[in-house]
Amino acid sequence: MQRSAASLMRSLHGLFPVYKPPGFTWKNVRDTLQMKLLKELNSIKRCSSSQPLLFLPEGSEGSSGVELAKVVTCVASLPKEIPSLPSLVNHELVKGPAYNWLKIGVGHKLDRLSSGVLVFGIRDGAKLLSSMYENHYTRDYTVCGTFGKATADFTDGGKIIEKTTFNHITRDKLERIIAMIQGSNQKAMLTHSHIDLKSQEAYDLAVQGKLRPKVKTPPLILGMRCLEFSLPDFTLEIQCMHETQQHLRKTIHEIGLELRSTAVCTKVRRTRDGPFTLDSALTHVHWDVDSLCRAIKECKASVEEMYKENIDLFLQNAKAEELLTSDVRSQ
Repeated sequence: MQRSAASLMRSLHGLFPVYKPPGFTWKNVRDTLQMKLLKELNSIKRCSSSQPLLFLPEGSEGSSGVELAKVVTCVASLPKEIPSLPSLVNHELVKGPAYNWLKIGVGHKLDRLSSGVLVFGIRDGAKLLSSMYENHYTRDYTVCGTFGKATADFTDGGKIIEKTTFNHITRDKLERIIAMIQGSNQKAMLTHSHIDLKSQEAYDLAVQGKLRPKVKTPPLILGMRCLEFSLPDFTLEIQCMHETQQHLRKTIHEIGLELRSTAVCTKVRRTRDGPFTLDSALTHVHWDVDSLCRAIKECKASVEEMYKENIDLFLQNAKAEELLTSDVRSQ
């Protein structure tokens, strides 16, 4: 049984991930998604709730003779032999499309050259994006690079400003530089966490893998490892937070400089954004109402967990503020 457009609209509330291909901005993806959903909702046949009416002439005797007046009559009450006209009250050309706009919010954005998981919130789900932002989730990227040249914008399609040799680079040297970058960022993460590292709270968070800053910080790389190495190309897996895709490209450039060479970034692909992974992301062929409803339902558990973490964070901040206030009063 086909569901009505109003019933489908009631189901479109929540968060869901989509796959953004390279070469498109996040605005292009959002507008295309919105256009497809509105087109599908408006294509569903509307149920006519009004009773079709027919204006029939009726004669009556007056002072000047027989007068004709138009009387409104229900079609259902007319004899079958009298032809009736269809009601055009709810026709699309008369009333217009039922849905003209959908509220769709976007999470942590991807630039035009990047691809991967992009989280959207539809209707009331757009409000949940602020909770996702306040949780300061980590994100995973697969970043590819090529040694031997440097460009003005750190991409392989940018203006070349330098070419260098790279035959002296080995995987061991690359992994040493990766460990150095990871160590310096780990130290910065502990500084921004504002937690006593000798406390039980710090130990519990470290065991759960949740020891991370709870405030906005500069871009931090929490983990990095080499997946593939075949000169001049290499592939890294990077776990980070508060990053931009341009910062990741600049990191590839800096790795090349540390290895006495140069490097450019050839691909940036986000594989995870908080609890949302690439496996659950909808490709463009699945940008329809039914697929979105299923994706929102599948992500419901992740959203509930996000709410729980947000409440825990609020209680931790309230407790810290209360302790700070009591210390000030005691002084």
